[in-house]
Amino acid sequence: MNIVDNAKTKMSAAVDHLRQELKTLRTGRANTSMLDHVMVEMYGSPMRLSSVASITVSEPRMLLVTPFDVTQTATLAKAIQRADLGGLTVIAEGNLIRIMVAQMDASVRKTMAKSCSKFSEDAKVSIRNIRRDANDTVRKQKSDGLIPEDSAKKQEKNIQELTDKFCKVCDEVCAEKEKEILTI
Repeated sequence: MNIVDNAKTKMSAAVDHLRQELKTLRTGRANTSMLDHVMVEMYGSPMRLSSVASITVSEPRMLLVTPFDVTQTATLAKAIQRADLGGLTVIAEGNLIRIMVAQMDASVRKTMAKSCSKFSEDAKVSIRNIRRDANDTVRKQKSDGLIPEDSAKKQEKNIQELTDKFCKVCDEVCAEKEKEILTI
């Protein structure tokens, strides 16, 4: 795989990671991705909540968590509460857990929008680091005599175009999520 294709693959992965991170942000509506980072101590090891329970959206502002092992319902409820996801009310009822998503006020929405911007900026930093590494590789190949100077310049130009493209995609993805967050 050549340097430009490798950089493109890595930059695409950075944007995909940004999308996954943005799924975890609250938007005022229930979303199963809100619980993606919740870890539960079960059977002597930490596990993702999604691997030990079924998570569904039953109403626009309510999640249902159904443990695969019903004897662990209380343990899962405590783990969700400890995750401190903010604005969630956790109620363990028999064999399932109801999670109510609180209505977001304006200040919480603005805080979530700032978090969105932070995730976007982190992704763009990652993309710029990929650009730097790719350009360093091109320069090293040029100095070692493996590629001619005109080819090196062309690759650096292509890498910069990819960087601009993927940074723009990050901005677009973030703007879309901010709009979703700020919509009442």
